[in-house]
Amino acid sequence: MSRLSIANTVSDLIQGDVREHMPLERIPLDGDVLGLGTTTSLDNGELAFLHRAGEGSTHIWKGQAHDGGVRRLTVGDGRDHFPYVCFSEDMSGRGVAVDIAALGGTPGERLQPLIQRAIAQLNDSGALAGAPVYGIRLLAHWDSLIITVSSKLCLGEAQRNRGVARPVGSGAESIDGGDLYACLPHFRLGRSGPAAVADPIRTLGPSLSWDCCGFWDTEPERGRLTVPVAGAHLHLHGCSTDLRHGGHLRHEHGETRLNRLERLVLYPFTSLQSLGSDLAVEDLERVDTDAGPEIRFRVANRGELDVSDVGVAVVVDDSYSGHRYLRLSWLAAGDAETFALPMPLAPGRHRIQVIADPEQSVIERVRGNNGAELELQLP
Repeated sequence: MSRLSIANTVSDLIQGDVREHMPLERIPLDGDVLGLGTTTSLDNGELAFLHRAGEGSTHIWKGQAHDGGVRRLTVGDGRDHFPYVCFSEDMSGRGVAVDIAALGGTPGERLQPLIQRAIAQLNDSGALAGAPVYGIRLLAHWDSLIITVSSKLCLGEAQRNRGVARPVGSGAESIDGGDLYACLPHFRLGRSGPAAVADPIRTLGPSLSWDCCGFWDTEPERGRLTVPVAGAHLHLHGCSTDLRHGGHLRHEHGETRLNRLERLVLYPFTSLQSLGSDLAVEDLERVDTDAGPEIRFRVANRGELDVSDVGVAVVVDDSYSGHRYLRLSWLAAGDAETFALPMPLAPGRHRIQVIADPEQSVIERVRGNNGAELELQLP
């Protein structure tokens, strides 16, 4: 059984700014590790997982939104927390190579139908096991290629931008009544520039050989790994083999023209693991100190993802208009923060509530432990 771990989903990104993050240091990169993802909104980019067989490891490269360039990411360089990323275990020796000559094809055929045919042929022959998701590694040569690189790909920003600006010239198709990619920077790889002088797509040059990694989701409508639209099975990131450029391949774009596939390897993933955060309020109590009474509690992150910009509300006697509000800039997975608040109360019965993430802006698997209550009877 081959396992693929998914930290958030593409659908999560579409909902708005994601506050959950997977650190690079927690992604095992020994061996052949397939994956893709995006960096934070502070330094946007697309992640490509490239296997270096001679080194026995996988490197993560980031396509850059400002110029379509590429750089390798390393732990501690300040760009190592990802709001969306998926990654496999070591898949060395578990891929099924496709016979490119036997695959056939027609001049100008799109990449997605080619991969769909390869999966079907190998399934029918028994060489490739059935699976909900297939990993893909390929080496492709293009006559022309359009790529995008995320810029605020937490796509609530794209929706907000539509209220004040109209995206121009991306050539992207309409998805769900709006253009998912239109607000993202587009770049052209080719041997010649655009026919129109005013074409807004920047031409980067003739780096037309690309090393790619991605996924084929048999149920794209679920939005786990691809845009949640029927028929959008293929999500592919990569870098030019000269390591000058990288990003999300717009394989379906009208200007993208495949020359040939040199290598195609498929990996069946039969186990999908969803990673998430899980905030919990614990150990709520009232304590009498020399400085006066106070309440103490702990906010813990019991999930697998770090969380950022977390609010904590403290409400006394259901008076929400007068509640106290705390904020945590960062809470790593497995960590906890302890608070102590002065809490003088008049004699009588009181109820204290502490609620982590009252706005429900953090995506969690479980929310039942986000709050705690304390009933007091003071003389």
